[in-house]
Amino acid sequence: MIELYNLSMKYATELLVLAFLSITFLQSGFDKITDWKGTISYIKSVFENTFLKNSVPLLLVIIVVSEIIGGLLCVAGMIQVYFYDSKTLGLLGAVICAKVLLALLFGQRVAKSYAGAMTIAVYFGVTLFGVWVLSH
Repeated sequence: MIELYNLSMKYATELLVLAFLSITFLQSGFDKITDWKGTISYIKSVFENTFLKNSVPLLLVIIVVSEIIGGLLCVAGMIQVYFYDSKTLGLLGAVICAKVLLALLFGQRVAKSYAGAMTIAVYFGVTLFGVWVLSH
């Protein structure tokens, strides 16, 4: 028990970032799945005047699957830190989450949603910090 406490203090920053990413990406993925029709309808309206308009369903599947994989890897990364004193899975999860955010940023820029892009930049900053912390 003391060992787990020591690891949680040694890796407090990594664990907090992984918890943040887990919550963010799993919730986002599951929200899209539970309201699939509404999400598709909304995203199609966002991209109706762009070259991405015909690719929305496929791209949304890729994003949702990637969000869930990234979030699950972050959860697995927290478990790995606690029980194996290793950050490999957490780093992989954070990198996947960063790539998802870059894809979302690209979409926001294509749709000319600059406020949405700005919000993604904040999440990307936290994620990039997590990648850096987990890689050291």
